[in-house]
Amino acid sequence: MRLDRGQVALSVRVPETDTDPRTEVGQVGSALNLMLGHVFQALEARQASETRVRRFVADASHELRTPLAAIRGYAELAGRGSALVPPEVARSMSRIQAEAARMTTLVEDLLLLARLDAGRPLEAGLADLTRLTADAVGDAHVAGPAHRWELRLPDGPLTVRGDVQHLHQVLANLLSNARTHTPPGTRVRTTLSRSPGGTAVLTVTDDGPGIAPELLPSVFERFARGDSSRSRTAGGTGLGLTIASAIVVAHHGTIEVRSRPGRTEFAVCLPVIESPQRVHSSGTTTPQVGIRP
Repeated sequence: MRLDRGQVALSVRVPETDTDPRTEVGQVGSALNLMLGHVFQALEARQASETRVRRFVADASHELRTPLAAIRGYAELAGRGSALVPPEVARSMSRIQAEAARMTTLVEDLLLLARLDAGRPLEAGLADLTRLTADAVGDAHVAGPAHRWELRLPDGPLTVRGDVQHLHQVLANLLSNARTHTPPGTRVRTTLSRSPGGTAVLTVTDDGPGIAPELLPSVFERFARGDSSRSRTAGGTGLGLTIASAIVVAHHGTIEVRSRPGRTEFAVCLPVIESPQRVHSSGTTTPQVGIRP
C-alpha cells in the first residue's frame, strides 16, 4: 500500500475463525478488525478530501489564466502610452504589469503541481543533460551577473529520458534559488557527472549563508521559505523547489539537499540512457513517450 500515491485499501483482515468473541484470541482479532476498519475509513476520507483540494486547485488555476492574460494585455496596451499620462499613473500601470506577471507565474506553478499530483504524464523524449546544464547556467549568469558562476561538465553528452522543458525548469529553479537566497559575490558551482552505477548526478553548490537545520526537512514543501537563514533580495512564489522535486520524482529520480553555514548543495540523480538514439539540436528525439510518476 502506497499512501503517498493515494492507495488506501486495507484488504487484510483477521480471519473469521479467529474473531470468536467467546475466546480471548477472538476478542483481540475482532478488535483488530474494528481498528483496521476505522483506519481505512479515516484514510479514505483524507484521500477524498485531498483529491477535492487538488481538483479545486487545478480548476481554479486553469480558470484564472484567461482573466490574468486579459489584465496583462490591457496593462501592456496602456503602458505604451505612458508618456501621455502623469508619472504616478505610468508607475501604477507598470506595477500592475509586474504583479500580473508574478501572479501568472504562480498560477502556472500551481497548475503544474496539480497535474503532477494527479499523475498526469509528461511528454518526453531523449534529453542531453550536458547541453541543458550549459544553457541553464548561461541563463543564470545573465540573470545574476553579480554572482560567480562555475560550471563543470562531462566530455560528451549525458543523455536521459525526460521532458526537456521541465528538466530545464528543474535546473533553472535550483540556480534561481541559489541566486535569490545568497548575497552578490557568492560562488555557485554547477557540476554534472555520471556515477559508476549509470546515474546522472547534477549538483548545484553555493558558498552562501546556508539553510538553518530546522528548515532543511521542509525545503521541498510548498511555499516553504528560508528567510531566517538566507537573504531574500527578490520575491518568489515559494514553489520553485517543490516543483523541482515533483518533476525529478516524475522522471524516476531523486533530489536531496545538504547545507551548513558556507555551503549548500542540491543533488539531483536521474537514470542515464545507455544507448541513446541521435539527439536533435533541440535536445529531444521523436517520437515522444509518456513518463508516469
